[in-house]
Amino acid sequence: MAFDATFFTLVALIIFLAILVYVKVPGMLAKSLDARADNIRQELEEAKRLREEAQALLAEYQKKRKEAEADAAEIVAAAEREAAALTEEARQKTEEFVARRNALSEQKIKQAEADAIGAVRAAAVDIAIAAAEKVIASKADKTTQNALFKDGVAKVQSRLN
Repeated sequence: MAFDATFFTLVALIIFLAILVYVKVPGMLAKSLDARADNIRQELEEAKRLREEAQALLAEYQKKRKEAEADAAEIVAAAEREAAALTEEARQKTEEFVARRNALSEQKIKQAEADAIGAVRAAAVDIAIAAAEKVIASKADKTTQNALFKDGVAKVQSRLN
């Protein structure tokens, strides 16, 4: 039997594989791969846990955002109601002020009319008295003047008492 290089290569390969099995290299490789698989599994579980936490935080923040939006809408509505109430109150106060001013102006106008009428009457009375005095003075004699004077004094005294 002739042994060629292929035979010796096969024998060397079998011896090499036997040495590897003897030194327990496949067990170490399997152990190393199992450790790596366990490490990857733990990392995946950690990533899954972190993702769930992130989703929980996102849901919480969305809930808080919705609550804040509802609060903001309520505040805006309250402010609009208050602004409408203040506007209505200001309108009413303005109308009342205008009405009071109109009433006061009308009252002042009536007073001015009454004062003007009184002044015209007083002037008319003064003019009438002066005219009557001239007429009486020109037409009356001394005895008539004395009688008129006494009559006027008596009327003044009766009105004062």
